[in-house]
Amino acid sequence: MITSTRLPQNHPEELYAAVDLGSNSFHLVIVRVVAGSVQIIGKVKQKVRLAAGLDENMMLDDESLERGWRCLETFAERLQDIPRDNIRVVATATLRLAKNAAVFTQKAQQILDHELSVISGEEEARQIYLGVAYTSANQGNSLVIDIGGASTEIIIGNDMTPIHLVSLNMGCVTFKERYFVGDVLSKENFAAAVGAAKAMVDAVADKFVCFDWQQCLGASGTPQAITEILVAQGISDAIRLDYLYNLRQQCIDCATLDNLIIDGLEESRRVIFPSGLAILIALFESLSIRDMQISGGALREGLIYGMLENIQQNDRRMQTIQQHIQHFHIDSEQAERVTNVALTLFKQLSEQTDVDGIDGEAMLVAAAMLHETGLHIEYKLHHKHGAYILGHVPMVGYTNLQRDGIKTLVLNHRQQISPEVFEQNHNETRGIMRSLVRVLRLACILSIRRKDNLLPELKLEVKEDEWHLIFPEGWLKAHPLIDAELANEKWQQHKMGWHLSCE
Repeated sequence: MITSTRLPQNHPEELYAAVDLGSNSFHLVIVRVVAGSVQIIGKVKQKVRLAAGLDENMMLDDESLERGWRCLETFAERLQDIPRDNIRVVATATLRLAKNAAVFTQKAQQILDHELSVISGEEEARQIYLGVAYTSANQGNSLVIDIGGASTEIIIGNDMTPIHLVSLNMGCVTFKERYFVGDVLSKENFAAAVGAAKAMVDAVADKFVCFDWQQCLGASGTPQAITEILVAQGISDAIRLDYLYNLRQQCIDCATLDNLIIDGLEESRRVIFPSGLAILIALFESLSIRDMQISGGALREGLIYGMLENIQQNDRRMQTIQQHIQHFHIDSEQAERVTNVALTLFKQLSEQTDVDGIDGEAMLVAAAMLHETGLHIEYKLHHKHGAYILGHVPMVGYTNLQRDGIKTLVLNHRQQISPEVFEQNHNETRGIMRSLVRVLRLACILSIRRKDNLLPELKLEVKEDEWHLIFPEGWLKAHPLIDAELANEKWQQHKMGWHLSCE
């Protein structure tokens, strides 16, 4: 049972806003806080590309200043409805570097009628980490990376505490101007950009590679763009170095930015995509990153949650599950029943085969707890309804890849198994996802009577795709309903090329 934090009674709901004046884009996010729940009610993003206005003397030109001020005029109207004490406005790398930053900030403060803080690189990194930590699950040490327009932040932390952090003066806008002159996309230009980025990362790499991290998270920007490309190209997976190399070659094949067309790449991101890609390749190589997933938050979320000291952050995954159970009127007793059986089988599975790599246990628990979400609509196709719903609601504490995995499990927890969904997974995770589906299906069948203390001690023997489920002698004969359901399940798994036997 999760205890929500109550707001003071004279503030039944409050609005908060964070404004992030980045080197590439300006962002405004507005949230509403009701009964301890934080709901995003507005987002505005404009590509200002402030860093592109920096000349060789580190002066912002008039055109870039005007672009920034015009954007802030649109933000100002939205901020009029927010209590002044609930607004935080910060600027990052470009205004740290620009010698005439005061010219911009003085007029910006007049437009917004609010104080603007130019935060240090270290403070930016700290806020980014907090934004990631508040919206992601605690899985031990986490490496967090944010590639901005003029700076890149690297942070290692554990739960809500950043352990070591650094802000490097390299970004997708500044690297575009420096290494892709004339908008040429060539092998040589990429090599120069990657080499320059590696030189900067290598200087600090030892402070990060000495840690064992359980997950690497990318905060928006380039990682988000790459994830969208992978999804558009039918790849449901984390970001991996071989994917980055493939995207680099796709860029080179296009020869120029004008000709850069990659399936899944948004037009607004096209100009700075190659430079961001080069920086990310350098980070993967220098820090020996195996894979990266997208976080749920970044700087703006860090600013928001920093103002919400009264919001207690417990287990963010369990909060998400409990909120959906309440919202979709899920039978929580049955959800826990299925989850307990699934975990019993998963433990035996993990003792006999490798199921590491994608936090499979957490995905299995979420899918087991939420597998009846679709009953909110109707019974016959509730597995499909549930998968659709879970693909379109917030899943705080889970990465996009994990949310897709949960959706896949719910879709396949009953009736026919959809083989095509597994083809979207990387070879390393495809087998794990198949095993999780099999565990969840068995757990649902074994809990079909919705009754506690019914099941005996179970034993699962696994040898590749051959699974053997062993019951006490005579138990299946005494429970013909479950015996019949398991017989049908044997046939469903046989159609997938899997073997299931029960005795």
